[in-house]
Amino acid sequence: MKALFYPEYQKLTVEERPLPAFSENEVLLKVLACGICGSELETFKSQSPRRVPPLVMGHEFCGIIEAVGDHVTGYQKGDRVASNSVVSCGTCDPCMRGLTNLCRNRQVFGMHRPGAFGAYVNVPAQVLVPMPDNTSPEQACMTEPLANGIHIVNLTKHLHPKKVLVIGAGPIGLVTQQAFQALLGIEVYVADLRAERLDIAAKLGATATIDSGICDLVAVINEFTEHEGIDLVVDAVGTAQTNQQALQCIRPGGAVVLIGLYENSQPYFTYDIILSEKQVIGTYAATQKEIKDSLELIASGRVDVTSWIHYYSLGDGVAAFNDMLSAKNGHIKSVLVF
Repeated sequence: MKALFYPEYQKLTVEERPLPAFSENEVLLKVLACGICGSELETFKSQSPRRVPPLVMGHEFCGIIEAVGDHVTGYQKGDRVASNSVVSCGTCDPCMRGLTNLCRNRQVFGMHRPGAFGAYVNVPAQVLVPMPDNTSPEQACMTEPLANGIHIVNLTKHLHPKKVLVIGAGPIGLVTQQAFQALLGIEVYVADLRAERLDIAAKLGATATIDSGICDLVAVINEFTEHEGIDLVVDAVGTAQTNQQALQCIRPGGAVVLIGLYENSQPYFTYDIILSEKQVIGTYAATQKEIKDSLELIASGRVDVTSWIHYYSLGDGVAAFNDMLSAKNGHIKSVLVF
């Protein structure tokens, strides 16, 4: 099969790769579309040990079942499905508590097992979700990213936020913005350094956008909230600066959610957290139910996961990766369409 292959650090190539084998509990999936994730860009750029070549990356995907393992029930050849990015063991203590995204033995597509930057991928049936008839592959491949945003909403809804700030109008920032808007109907402010990305956030319904390259983000949030501070900040960038800004923007008793993985920084003074009883929350991936909820939300038309995407053929996969990496001409996200 043809695949976008990561043969060694600092190199990508489109080449022929062996067709993946599949076990009795898996399906062989013909990939219809696969998004490129910012985490893949960052690990490629930094030569991270989290993704060690040689490897086929890709974990945001949907497809059509080509063949079914002997022990698979509920699916058959020809079914259109989307997939979770995380394969959980189902038996460890986090899995037994329903926290399958935090499985101690988790495997992530394109990291611990072959991913979907190829024409075919082998997928355990347990992580599949059927695609609604009214959903296109271009939409369905965004199921996993949007599920990350839904997971953040679920992690924080006990805080009953009324106003949320999302720092970073990249793919995860934009889907998180829309998850809060669609599921809670609350005010969402979006900050970024790029005006063209802020324009997209505004079109997607942001209450207000903030160019943090020319404005003092903390001062603007204080102005918007009459110096009370924001209830909740989602840092979808992950630099020391954005971590610090996030903590400074929240009100006493507020919370910061960290999802951006740009750098592994240590930006906090504990007094800043303790004396104002602020919370810092990490978030990772999504549960299988949230994958299902995400696809249903996409099918409902209440979120827009296509108008701001750039689409490429697999043959142009290297360009798709590099265009997203350089973010040229307002480029936010690349998706490979097979």
